[in-house]
Amino acid sequence: MIASQRGRAGVNIDGFKLVAALLVIAVHTGPLMTYSPQADFLLTGIIARLAVPFFFIASGYFLFRKAMNDYVSSLGWKPLHRFAFKTAKLYGIAIVIYIPLNLYTGYFTAAEGFSPGGLVRDLVFNGTFYHLWYLPASILGMYIAYALYRSLSLKATLTAASLLYMVGLFGDSYYGLTASNDTLSGVYDGMFAVFDYTRNGVFFTPLYFALGALAAHQAVRHADGGRGLSFKANFAGFAVSMALLFAEGMTLRGLEWPRHDSMYLLLAPSVYFLFQCLLIGKNRLGISKSAGLYMRQLSAWIYILHPALIVAVRFAAKATGLADVFVANSLVHYLAVSVLSVAVSMLVVYAGARRRRRDAVNHEVHAVKHRAWAEISLTNVRHNLSELKRVLPGSYAVIAVVKANAYGHGSVRVSQHLSALGVKQFAVADIEEAIALRNQGVRGDILILGYTSPSRAGDLKRFKLTQTLVSAEYGRQLDACGKRLRVHVKIDTGMNRLGVLHDDMDRLLDCYKLERLTVTGTFSHLSVSDSRKPEHITFTHKQLQRFDHALAVIRAAGFDPGVVHMQSSYGILNYPYREYDAARPGIALYGVMSNEDDALRSQVDLRPALSLKATVTQVKAVEAYSPVGYGHSYVPERDVRIATISIGYADGIPRELSVHGGYVLIHGQRAPIKGIICMDQMIVDVTHIKDVQQGDTATIIGQDGSELITAGQLAKRCGTLTNEILSRLGSRIVRVYTQGG
Repeated sequence: MIASQRGRAGVNIDGFKLVAALLVIAVHTGPLMTYSPQADFLLTGIIARLAVPFFFIASGYFLFRKAMNDYVSSLGWKPLHRFAFKTAKLYGIAIVIYIPLNLYTGYFTAAEGFSPGGLVRDLVFNGTFYHLWYLPASILGMYIAYALYRSLSLKATLTAASLLYMVGLFGDSYYGLTASNDTLSGVYDGMFAVFDYTRNGVFFTPLYFALGALAAHQAVRHADGGRGLSFKANFAGFAVSMALLFAEGMTLRGLEWPRHDSMYLLLAPSVYFLFQCLLIGKNRLGISKSAGLYMRQLSAWIYILHPALIVAVRFAAKATGLADVFVANSLVHYLAVSVLSVAVSMLVVYAGARRRRRDAVNHEVHAVKHRAWAEISLTNVRHNLSELKRVLPGSYAVIAVVKANAYGHGSVRVSQHLSALGVKQFAVADIEEAIALRNQGVRGDILILGYTSPSRAGDLKRFKLTQTLVSAEYGRQLDACGKRLRVHVKIDTGMNRLGVLHDDMDRLLDCYKLERLTVTGTFSHLSVSDSRKPEHITFTHKQLQRFDHALAVIRAAGFDPGVVHMQSSYGILNYPYREYDAARPGIALYGVMSNEDDALRSQVDLRPALSLKATVTQVKAVEAYSPVGYGHSYVPERDVRIATISIGYADGIPRELSVHGGYVLIHGQRAPIKGIICMDQMIVDVTHIKDVQQGDTATIIGQDGSELITAGQLAKRCGTLTNEILSRLGSRIVRVYTQGG
């Protein structure tokens, strides 16, 4: 599986897209023309020509990277159709934006050659404004490259795209050769009757999308343990290609061959090596993923809007008598257009972000009004964290356990909140949970508590994750992958689940000798720390002693065990006096315990963070002895009023709740669940509750008036643990986060 399309590489690439957008402005303003036409050509005719191909190769990389995922491949053309739809939507917006300028320049007049056929030609090839050719070229070029890729090998795709590019060269920078041959000249004249330039979606674009596919293929191979060119090798390739590109550009200019100067032979390798440098290079500026997304959006709008702002700067300069400063001086003109383009684009991106936030809120409100939702108090999460830290020795660090979607509370938002509170270490069950956090910008150490296939070693390294060594043999398998990884060694002190046995010292010490694995932590897990039975207390002390002895042997052998941690929620509250480096609170962070009746040694004020609610979708009267629901399991013996609630077992509600006296709260009163709970709905008796109507709120977990249903009560009624009730809450339940109690 391809785990991520935008990690460190995405940030680097998004950052350069912003540079590329500024280079495109340079192409259209000639910033050095006032000072040196030769220098301006080097900048705008050669260096800045990297910009648009870079946009294409980046789009190709991310789309083909997805297409190389087995699951996405099974979707056929759907990924491409989504790409085309998004690009076409942006193209449509840009066309509308430039209609006033089209009217001003007389685009729609017969004198300028406007005709229905000409409009179609511009829409497909040239763009309705000079810079908008890029958008239809993206769509057309991607369809060509994708069709080649699906029907041919990658090598054949690159060959076919290169041949199209060669055809385009002779209508662009190498047109001088074409013009000297009457036959070729006639062919190209016929082509130019269809489109203005061979720099378009047929000849120019497919090669760069195919190069994006090549980069994606190499990235997948590298993730699977294959070798590729190093950063230094790619940088050397870029430097040599650029030097040759300068020579090619200057030579062609001297020969006066170019009809246009967008297509060069050496442009393709130059852009490819540049892209690879950014793809495998380090994010030295420490740019976050959210900042990368912002730069990506900003660069797109700079590209779309800058021609209009060129006109605006020139108009304003002429109106104010400052044309000699802001227009005649090409560098000042470029800077003015760039600053204005960035500023206006920032406003557009900001407005879009506000609209998306508003839509997200409206979506949550819509879900709250019309189906099921969980209200999660981040204030209570913060309070619970403080209570647990109060119990622990002051030197303890907290490793927040956010597995199973943070026990149903939403791992991303909870982790982001805890990170803002100073928590720097998190624990999850598997690699997918870890990657989901990384993709949402969660930093710090993320420990995977369970098994990860050695085939995913590339993802462990790429996302800077810490893997648990579940056995010495597993450690050797990971070490053989050739990746330098961070690991925690798990010692089995009596749980008999995962880990190296505490008394198998040879295998245990082998875990610290592995060449490519860096041990940054050592831990174990208590199996009966939730119980205050004498025999269980004795066993827990035995586990602690076994752990301490193993640590002593590890240290005596000259190895650093790293961060040492043993206690989870019950270990913290029942054995807080142990002196380790960190603790792993899970269920207690969310204000509940696995069983409400458990006796705890430490007295803490835990506050439940989650309330679960749903909407009353219908209220109706049912006559006595009329069966209700599946299987006729509920047949009232009197006339009743029933309400249908929009939540069911597919949302995580235990189906057996209805046969164990379960109820919900409506208007602060108990409404017993009747009949079998359905996949998406349940039925409750509201005969005794006045004025219940469609749209009312039913509380499944939480408080309504003086009545309270806790997750622990619901779990006890169903004969299970609070952990199970909360962690099984489904993805259809919208999580609504509050800062209140």
